[in-house]
Amino acid sequence: MSIIAIVLVVIIAFFAGMEGILDQFQIHQPLVSATLIGMATGHLTAGIMLGGSLQMIALGWANIGAAVAPDIALASVASAIIMVKSDNFTSTGIGVAVASAIPLAVAGLFLTMIVRTIAVGLTHGADAAAKEGKYQTIERLHLFGLLLQGLRIAIPAGLLIAIPAAAVQSALGAMPDWLTGGMTIGGGMVVAGGYAMVINMMATREVWPFFAIGFALAAVSELTLIALGAIGLALALIYINLSKMGGNSGGGGSNGGDSGDPVGSILNQY
Repeated sequence: MSIIAIVLVVIIAFFAGMEGILDQFQIHQPLVSATLIGMATGHLTAGIMLGGSLQMIALGWANIGAAVAPDIALASVASAIIMVKSDNFTSTGIGVAVASAIPLAVAGLFLTMIVRTIAVGLTHGADAAAKEGKYQTIERLHLFGLLLQGLRIAIPAGLLIAIPAAAVQSALGAMPDWLTGGMTIGGGMVVAGGYAMVINMMATREVWPFFAIGFALAAVSELTLIALGAIGLALALIYINLSKMGGNSGGGGSNGGDSGDPVGSILNQY
């Protein structure tokens, strides 16, 4: 990679680390960060493909209470760097990068624990400054904590970039075919697992028919992603309009378990 590309990748990694906490511009999301790294390194198509695959995994990741989800920011940035340095932008190379994202995401949890432990001390310092009315101190502590979050991703990204590309390529080239193929298949299975987690959270008897329709339409090779998106949007609008009609008519609210949704009412009869 050129000097400009390296600087851009580190900057992207830094902002991805901060966005992992801020959630303002979603730069930490794989579809954004991997695409930006692909653009910075001149491999936009491969970056989009990698980001889309990783995004399907991360759809089911969320922080719930004290349980912290794997670090998708480090996973997306590091796997994109590995893909670029491997110089393999085929489906096999992208599959290996996707498979490597899982252990990277788990490793990112360790860095997250370190930064958040330090943030506890910063919080106590901000509380003490608030009692004394030192608002500038509070602001500096907040910015310092945000800086640590950015460095949490930028430093590992810089270390990965420092590894010679020849070393990365030789290490990946030394992998046997059965391991490379297995990682590609495993990466695809993880993507399906992430999507299944999302379905498990939002699945109701009213939306299962739409899932079945989409599953069947996805097998039609003549339909492009734009066509599938248009069909999905149309089905969503139909569902919303039917829900409003059911709610306005007040139908079914007292009919044992009926939610007033006309689609649910129809299914409830079977």
